[in-house]
Amino acid sequence: MRIYNSLTDKIEEFKPIKDNEVTMYVCGPTVYNYVHIGNMRPVITFDMVANYFKYLGYKVIYASNFTDINPKIITAAKELGITEREVADKFIKAYLDDLKSYNCNEIDYRPKVIDNLGNIYNFIKALIDKGYAYVNDGDVYFRVSKVKDYGILSNQDIEELESGARVDVDPKKEDPLDFALWRKTDEGENFLSPWGYGIPGWHTECVVMINSIFGEKIDIHGGGIDLKFPHHENEIAQSLALHNNTLANYWMHNGHININGTKMSKSLGNFILARDFIKDHDANVVKIVMFKTHYRLPLNITDELFNEAKIINEKVYNALKQANLSIQLNNLKIGNISVDDNINKIMDEDFNTPNLISYMMELVKELNANLRSKKDICDTYDKLKLVVNILGLVYNFSVLSESDIDLYNKWVLLKNNKDFEHADIIRKELESKGIL
Repeated sequence: MRIYNSLTDKIEEFKPIKDNEVTMYVCGPTVYNYVHIGNMRPVITFDMVANYFKYLGYKVIYASNFTDINPKIITAAKELGITEREVADKFIKAYLDDLKSYNCNEIDYRPKVIDNLGNIYNFIKALIDKGYAYVNDGDVYFRVSKVKDYGILSNQDIEELESGARVDVDPKKEDPLDFALWRKTDEGENFLSPWGYGIPGWHTECVVMINSIFGEKIDIHGGGIDLKFPHHENEIAQSLALHNNTLANYWMHNGHININGTKMSKSLGNFILARDFIKDHDANVVKIVMFKTHYRLPLNITDELFNEAKIINEKVYNALKQANLSIQLNNLKIGNISVDDNINKIMDEDFNTPNLISYMMELVKELNANLRSKKDICDTYDKLKLVVNILGLVYNFSVLSESDIDLYNKWVLLKNNKDFEHADIIRKELESKGIL
């Protein structure tokens, strides 16, 4: 199993910290508004990553946070005329509803910042005690210059970064690159810390939640490419300062989403809310669209790509439906194949989902051919289901009762006897039940 590691800028063999276990953390949303379809790409991507590790037999422990204390939430509370807690709760619920709509997995942990304030205070205190952070008039800043490997993730030169940072200098900072661990404020929702009233800095929250759940280091830290700098870079800096490690052994970043060639963003106003997008697009189709492009590359959403994904989804659905019917009617045994070497060869090279979709369509073609020739379909069906499960595609089919089977056999008998008038009546009943 080989993964592209953003930290080293190369593909590396995956070696977990603990045998047969994967610890994974993916940055979640700041809950001040509904998420857009671009926010769904890391969710769907790392769902697939977790699914593949489970297929390989690993125990996966997966966490993704809610940033529920943030200036954007304070602004939203003013605009909506409700409290910051009400804003956060409203959009956490909306986000979880979106995940259900897109058939995303339940995960192990969804920590909130508000539940980790004590841990954040202790973390910042430890950085101050070690000389990596300093207090100035109620604000606490991290000393970037004290970390010799700052820029290790984003491959940026610290002198060039400092030059760029001097454009907007904060007089409270010792150095323009220093970032806030705690911000003094009396605006909106704020909390009493050892340094006065304020709110925590964004870059500290994720490190603290990872340490609280997993300990000092995890296997995989994921998120969108837009988080690589400064957010993930600053997470690493704090972990290097306090624990002398890079927080995660493997850093994974998915590419951003373009709409017809233009990068989607709230600032450009060309974003599409996930909750609106799913009203017009099947969740399986959205996932196929995303997985047709490798996770590390920018994804350009076009009508052509969606039309192609719809055809793929329909072909997979029809093949599985016919196979599922045959399996039940003939009482066939499935589930004998739990590993397919072809899947491993494809996915072991940094989760190559475009090639996995191509393989999925080969299995669909083989399954259809076996159905026509009345050959054993079980092995091909098992392999196709493995691929479908890794990609997180969901297909629901009827479970036949004895009366359903009797009705189906009656339909076949009427057709064989060329009593098409009565056969059509039975066929319509079978269709209404979702059997045909």
